[in-house]
Amino acid sequence: MRAWLVARNRYAEDKLADAVHQGVRQYVVLGAGLDTFAHRNPHPSLHVFEVDHPSTQQWKRELLHSNRLFEPANLHFVPVDFECQSLAHQLANSGLDRAAPTVFAWLGVVLYLTHAAFRTTLDFIATFPACSGVIMDYALPRHALPPQEYEGRDLLAARVASVGEPFQLFFTPSEMAAQLTAFRVVEDLDSAQLNARYFANRTDYLNLDGRSANIVSAWS
Repeated sequence: MRAWLVARNRYAEDKLADAVHQGVRQYVVLGAGLDTFAHRNPHPSLHVFEVDHPSTQQWKRELLHSNRLFEPANLHFVPVDFECQSLAHQLANSGLDRAAPTVFAWLGVVLYLTHAAFRTTLDFIATFPACSGVIMDYALPRHALPPQEYEGRDLLAARVASVGEPFQLFFTPSEMAAQLTAFRVVEDLDSAQLNARYFANRTDYLNLDGRSANIVSAWS
């Protein structure tokens, strides 16, 4: 799990850096939670929009305040209660320019969504102009895993279900590709490809053990 968190965030920030080099100035973090990118942001011209439930966002801001961590001027908090508020409307209220290329990070979220919620958000992202994109991770269905990974998946699924956040949405790579036909360029990496890119030749043996999830980026 530690290696997975490292890999997905490193991949997202690598792709973001490429986009910034191409002129992108807006980065939206969907389901931001306690994400720290805005406090490590190496791109002075990049505005970061953190989207999350109002209560979660308030918790984060209280933690920042109690630990004397400042809120950067180019960080925009976007509270969204999806039960009664529109993502597009709340982003616009927070100063996001819908006409400007924008990168969306959607990490650790898709697995918990309904398919309808996933499609609604993905369709919204697809309306942004050329050079916009989305970076996300997704879980493979149980039947697509090697048998030695069944027990680990079942234990993790039971654990998250017990706290009221069950796994709901899974894709095979071909199924994910079918979801991304509105985008011009798609890169989908499995654990072997991520290991080769980020964990090769390490002396501490940190790596992605298993094939339960992929990381994908899609670009307009």
